Amino acid sequence: MKRVFIAGVILFFTGLSFTSCRDTEEKETVVKEVEVEREQPEEVEEERKGILERAGEKVDGKVNKEIDEEIDKIGDDN
Repeated sequence: MKRVFIAGVILFFTGLSFTSCRDTEEKETVVKEVEVEREQPEEVEEERKGILERAGEKVDGKVNKEIDEEIDKIGDDN
């Protein structure tokens, strides 16, 4: 009885090793690229930027204006 059980276990694992290593079928996926024309590229550029980038650009613009005003107050040394 013990030998039959051991032989059964050996046959089970041998069969399992042959069935678990099968190659799977590979499916092909086709990706098509489509170009979309946009009428207003400036608005699309704004949509792609994140909120931090847009806020940073506004702050940069304000700071640059203040710097230009201070330079005008001081005067140009040249």
